[in-house]
Amino acid sequence: MPWAMTALRAALVLRASAAAFIAHRVPRASFHVASPACTRGRLVELVAPTDSPKEAEAEAEAEYSPPVRLPSNDESDRLLRIRHSTAHVMAMAVQSLYKGTKIAIGPWIEKGFYYDFDPPEPFQDKDLRRIKKQMDKIIQQKLPFVEEVVTREEAERRIRAQDEPYKLEVLRRIKGDRITIYHLSKQQDGWWDLCAGPHVATTGDLPAEAIELESIAGAYLFGDENGPMLQRVYGTAWETKEQLEEYKRLQAEARRRDHRTLGKQLNLFSIQQAAGGGLVFWHPKGATMRNLMEEYWKKAHVRGGYELLNTPHMASIDLWKTSGHYEFYKDDMFDQMEVEGSEYQIKPMNCPFHVLVFKDSPRSYRDLPIRWAELGTVYRYERSGSLNGLFRVRGFTQDDAHIFCLPSQLTGEILSVLDLTEQILSKFGFTEYEIMLSTRPEKAIGSDEIWTLATRALEDALHSKGWSFGVDEGGGAFYGPKIDIKIKDAIGRLWQCSTIQADFNLPERFGLEYTGADGKKDQPIMLHRAIFGSLERFFGVLIESTAGDFPFWIAPVQLRLLPVSDDFLPYCEQVAREAQQAGLRVEVDPGGRSLGKQIKIANQDKLPCYAIVGAKEVELESLSISCRKEGVGVVSLGAIPYKTVVGQMEAAAKEGVGAIDVVLAREE
Repeated sequence: MPWAMTALRAALVLRASAAAFIAHRVPRASFHVASPACTRGRLVELVAPTDSPKEAEAEAEAEYSPPVRLPSNDESDRLLRIRHSTAHVMAMAVQSLYKGTKIAIGPWIEKGFYYDFDPPEPFQDKDLRRIKKQMDKIIQQKLPFVEEVVTREEAERRIRAQDEPYKLEVLRRIKGDRITIYHLSKQQDGWWDLCAGPHVATTGDLPAEAIELESIAGAYLFGDENGPMLQRVYGTAWETKEQLEEYKRLQAEARRRDHRTLGKQLNLFSIQQAAGGGLVFWHPKGATMRNLMEEYWKKAHVRGGYELLNTPHMASIDLWKTSGHYEFYKDDMFDQMEVEGSEYQIKPMNCPFHVLVFKDSPRSYRDLPIRWAELGTVYRYERSGSLNGLFRVRGFTQDDAHIFCLPSQLTGEILSVLDLTEQILSKFGFTEYEIMLSTRPEKAIGSDEIWTLATRALEDALHSKGWSFGVDEGGGAFYGPKIDIKIKDAIGRLWQCSTIQADFNLPERFGLEYTGADGKKDQPIMLHRAIFGSLERFFGVLIESTAGDFPFWIAPVQLRLLPVSDDFLPYCEQVAREAQQAGLRVEVDPGGRSLGKQIKIANQDKLPCYAIVGAKEVELESLSISCRKEGVGVVSLGAIPYKTVVGQMEAAAKEGVGAIDVVLAREE
């Protein structure tokens, strides 16, 4: 059946390019490592399955329209001014509608703006529409934004006259005696607030049709949980209505991809409140994926010249005092426990443990570089209000690695880390990054010479990769410069994952040393490094980026067999056993329900492939295969010999999703 073989190849290639198609629909960032192949503006989309098998595999075509590009505040000064000015208009509208409401701060943010209020009665969601109508009226009045400069004393006098206690706190945080005020009035007797600008010229410059109020949330004043709780009203603002509509489309898409919803739907993980918040329970399917991630990670590191460590989950409090974590990180650590009169601390980080292993034996310059990696579970105190699915948890596994090297080896080691980072991230479909180099802050330890050496090594490695990057002057840690890598997902969102950090602190605190070629003792340079960041967070990002349509190699179930009736269960079980022996993850639907229902459930479970098995398939020793991918639908391939299916899928799984095209090309 040559046509069937071709169809199977096409379907597997189609699934392999799922991320490429989605990325094509999202505006590119200024920098990307690799551009995946894209379709040419037209795609085949198949109708979602119903209880009817025939309808479940029906085809339809859909036109593709290029999306509207969404600018950022950094790219568009006009957009920044619109958002900042809209925040003021919202505050003015609120205070005109809800007398006695006090205001705090109201900045622009990445996708819009917010203002913090203290109203006499709490706002409700229905109030957002009323506030927006009042904002539209203010915009229509074309009121000017008028800047006024006053003394600190005059600003305080006016604030007290208005009885605005939170403004007084804002004023206290402003440095200098030159205080700027912006009025929203043709005369300086209307609404005003402390503000440094910038703003549009008049409210008439604001595109009312591109502004929308989104939500209400609680917020502490200046984020201080010991301060008063206020109500924060969030809004979004854009330059055009088309940009607003594209933003809303992306927001809806983000909700559809929410890892918490998909995690439950696909039975991947849960947070059990009976055990406490922020602690992840990996269910069988999620644990299967985690094990595959860990297995790939370990093999990649061993091939990259790393040795694997495994260290304890807690240590004496004295260790954390030596490392400095107890002094500088105490608020983020759980309370100590007492064991036989000594205090122990559950670990918030793995670094000191690797340092102790280094100190355990004499080291020579000939031993360096030493590369140690560990999938180490750490525990950090997070307040319950900050917990968020897999993105913010209390117990998580870091893919930690530490490199101890000579100054002359530093650039080469950093470059090797960047190579490994690119290799691992691309395996999971992430090929676009935004990179930031953070340099020496005002307060830092270490000599000027060592800071210059480390910073230059990071820069040189990035240049060697040909990667563009931004520089955060003074944004490094007090103990060393660093590289942060944010990965871009399928709908254009950025996620902080990978970090490479030079550390001059721990080697000094622990007195690390090696014997140099001249016989003298010297201190090694230490690099911290993580690629996933944490398995939990990275897994959450993977769920949202793929919308649960996982790459074939890591899908928890790669093929499900759907018997038309219980008579065909023995054949299904025989095929499943052979496929499992080949290393595939195959399961058989337990039956007892209509075929249409089985197909519907298979698609709800986002399986890469499923196969219908009836009398014809048993007679021909075949499987009627259907494959699917997010964003397109289900492709029916017809009956294919089951041994062919197993062989092709085995090759695809071994090579990995990124190499499926290569595997299939060998069969041409």
